[in-house]
Amino acid sequence: MFFYHFGKYLLMLKGMWSRPESVKMYWKEFMHQCVEIGLGSLGIVMIISVFLGGVTTVQTAYQLVSPWIPKTTISMVVRDTLILELAPTMVCIVLAGVIGSKIASELGNMRVSEQIDALEIMGINTKAYLILPKILAALLVIPCLVIIAGFLGITGGLLAGELAGILGKQQFLQGLVKNFNSFNVFFALIKSYTFAFIISSISAYFGYYVQGGALEIGRASTTSVVVSCILILFADYGLAAILLQ
Repeated sequence: MFFYHFGKYLLMLKGMWSRPESVKMYWKEFMHQCVEIGLGSLGIVMIISVFLGGVTTVQTAYQLVSPWIPKTTISMVVRDTLILELAPTMVCIVLAGVIGSKIASELGNMRVSEQIDALEIMGINTKAYLILPKILAALLVIPCLVIIAGFLGITGGLLAGELAGILGKQQFLQGLVKNFNSFNVFFALIKSYTFAFIISSISAYFGYYVQGGALEIGRASTTSVVVSCILILFADYGLAAILLQ
């Protein structure tokens, strides 16, 4: 069963790459998906990021109780934790539920209502027209959301540190620039591109090949979210094992 779905998934990806019938039509669909994926997920990403940064600051300060440890260490831990793990991984797991379920249900509804069949009868490559713009839009927008999440998470950590009296703004900013490794940002972007491809392509696969009615659309949407989250965790470990040596 695994090899059947994996082969079908690869054939779907292969079928996307064809010369577009109308570049203007494809561009319009691509921009539409950018708006749907980006603006549709921006609110939840902002809320999650701010609170992740705040909680990380409070919990780090709770564990670093020794007077021998400078308080700037708190912001260093918050910075690296958000950039390396929380911003790309946690945000993309949330996006797998928000974006993935939307893509799967949208394509599943088109398949059940025979809209995809109608487009194919008209001679349109539905894989290229319906799936490729979603994947390309996700590859463009999700890394931008991860960058926003990292910035807002650090801002939330700074605010939490000030409001809780843990450390001042000047101390927090000193810790942010201390021993900063720019490779961490590059690593976070690699993870965000990988996770964006997983979320968009897996959700598109389960939605595009759904069979049945409304019940099967719901099942396909749920399955796409579960599989995407599992693959994100696998990819997270694999990338960390390969690149953080």
